[in-house]
Amino acid sequence: MSEKNCTLTEDQKLAAEEQIRTLRKEIDYNTRDYTIDFLIQQFRNDEFYIPDEYQRQYVWNDSDKNRFMESILLGLPIPFMFFSDTDDGRCEIIDGAQRTRAMEEFMSGDMILTDLKKLTSLNGFAYNDIPPYFRKKFDKTNMRIIVLSDETSLEIRQEIFNRLNTTGRPAKASEIRRGSFRGPFMDFLMECSEDSVFKEVCPISKTMKKRYEQLELIIRFFAFLDHYQEFTHRVDSFLDEYVEQTMKDFNREAMRTEFDRMLNFVKKFFPYGFAKSPTAKSTPRVRFEAISVGVALALREVPDLIPTSMEWLASDEFKVHTTTHASNSPARVSGRILHVKEKLLEGAV
Repeated sequence: MSEKNCTLTEDQKLAAEEQIRTLRKEIDYNTRDYTIDFLIQQFRNDEFYIPDEYQRQYVWNDSDKNRFMESILLGLPIPFMFFSDTDDGRCEIIDGAQRTRAMEEFMSGDMILTDLKKLTSLNGFAYNDIPPYFRKKFDKTNMRIIVLSDETSLEIRQEIFNRLNTTGRPAKASEIRRGSFRGPFMDFLMECSEDSVFKEVCPISKTMKKRYEQLELIIRFFAFLDHYQEFTHRVDSFLDEYVEQTMKDFNREAMRTEFDRMLNFVKKFFPYGFAKSPTAKSTPRVRFEAISVGVALALREVPDLIPTSMEWLASDEFKVHTTTHASNSPARVSGRILHVKEKLLEGAV
């Protein structure tokens, strides 16, 4: 243990006091209570939104989501969420994005309760199957929100997010998968992730690169390309099974050819590649899945395809397919892939 520092000057102590006082003034907040039905309606209306600058993708698995829904139905206390008022009158979700997306998914009917530990009689129930009285109790459950003032800087909002979400760093599925399935197939996938065109059209943040997000996207492309119709439950399990089965026998040349053809098509016809804007620093997984697999499927039918229009990329329909709570239900996965394929083939000769 270090000895007590007795050499601090009075000026240093005064400077420290002033710094604490100044930074504390930057954090102004109040506490609000929003019912779940109001919160989700505002989220659907984009009045409560999840910022792309620093937020995580929708990473909760089925166990996380089901445990959270069960907690609400049981009436258990729910931890505070953190929002921030913004200049345009909306609220930015700083902490609570996973919970908000899960509630929206459940209330949209895209989630079936499974593996509940206490409310076992509700296993197999969707939102509309919940007895009306308790469904209303769910809707009217208050969520306690700490709302930062709109004068809170982006730097402070990011700092709050980071401090709330860095209590531990469990290994991501892509990191585990890379270590568990070593061999020629994993080497091939890593080779694809280093492709120059892939890097150009698929922006990934430095942090996510360190956690092998590029490998995650490549595996999703190949797995869903030939097996999206077989997907039924958890993405992680689906991808693990795909890698385990494919590593025993795969056609490197054929897979690489199709991968390159897809990338070159995206580079040529998609204005921002897989990204949502020219300045985007990350690529949403569901957007990548929809575009990459949809493009590859369309090219299988029309190898020399030239799309008649790409205006659909800005449509509300495409936005719903690739942003609305990013559900990984079988219907959503197939829906977003086939939407891209069909739009590309419209008018094709």
